[in-house]
Amino acid sequence: MSVCSAFRIGLFTALIATAWIGELVDRCAAQTSLAEPAKAPPRKQSASGDKGVTISESRYTAGLVTGTPQSTEFAIAQEIATTLATGQETGPHGEMALRVLPIVGNGGVRNVVDVLTLAGADMAIAPVVLVDRLRDAKPLGDIRDKLVYITVLFGEEFHLIARPEIKTLADLAGKRINLGEEGSAGAVLGREVLNSLGVKFDEANLSLETALDEMRKGRLSATLLVSAKPVASLVSYAQFNAVRFLPIPYSSALRRDYLPSSLHHEDYPSVLGVDESVDTIAIKSALFAYNWPSRNQRYQLLESFVQTFFSRFSEFLGDGHHPRWREVNLAEPLPGWQRFRPADRWIQRQALQGAFDRFLEQHPTNDQSDRKALFRDFLRWRDRNKEK
Repeated sequence: MSVCSAFRIGLFTALIATAWIGELVDRCAAQTSLAEPAKAPPRKQSASGDKGVTISESRYTAGLVTGTPQSTEFAIAQEIATTLATGQETGPHGEMALRVLPIVGNGGVRNVVDVLTLAGADMAIAPVVLVDRLRDAKPLGDIRDKLVYITVLFGEEFHLIARPEIKTLADLAGKRINLGEEGSAGAVLGREVLNSLGVKFDEANLSLETALDEMRKGRLSATLLVSAKPVASLVSYAQFNAVRFLPIPYSSALRRDYLPSSLHHEDYPSVLGVDESVDTIAIKSALFAYNWPSRNQRYQLLESFVQTFFSRFSEFLGDGHHPRWREVNLAEPLPGWQRFRPADRWIQRQALQGAFDRFLEQHPTNDQSDRKALFRDFLRWRDRNKEK
């Protein structure tokens, strides 16, 4: 590990531990002492092993922790919930076999803590870089076996929104800037990014709605939002208020953890001209889940979610859904993390089906009487072509 990486992890651990991790742990019914940093807050357990949830009320409901209500990630969670709710047979009292319940989070580290500790929180949309740092710095203990991922999602852009008189990053020197609620991706990573770019500022930690109101009144010079473009709430706000996006340069110091991105007229037509774009940075997000034991009822519920979500994924690619769905590749791996086993099996079956279809193209036959022999031939063919 390089000195820079070690310093980053150490700083991250200190920020999390001192700023808000104690408050989160104290709020959980199952508490641990901060004097024992190697132990993550345990999930509350009932006699059935379901951390205190009432089976009759939640056995068909999977909780999905997401971002603030103004974020794209919350909109994505709502699309998952509403889309999967359609086309299901309901029970005698209108109950669904699978219900996804979006849970408001802050889009940052708190999302992961909620999945690890809160009853009914089974999944979370979270920035990969933050979850990686939690794994490496271990402020919650060793979470490598407690979390799995279902799929990699899309990039979340840094939107540095400024008042009209602020034209460059240099103009922010000594100004009051909102980075979002403490523990959010904006607060943790925005602080890191602006410090690395040499911007000295007075930090505020407000919700987006409050921050935009403070900007309108001239009490804030800028606010940072980390969310996948386009953010609908920003589109609406910009129609009636004069703001600008400040560029964030993709410097060498940011290349380890961040991706280059840009904001365009098509994303925010009220802010950017037809041929105008603003360079910025982004982080990758993913859908994580608690790693329930395979015999646990919650594991079976998540297995049902994966089967339904993956098999109906094409519905999210059509008009009426957020355009960032089209960036999602269900088969994309996430280095350093284990995929939820039912999700991995589904992807492997799809890959096997695709390979079998290619095999049939090279070995056409109308005789279906001996499918077993045909499949054995296919497996031998697949093994020969693995390296191709």
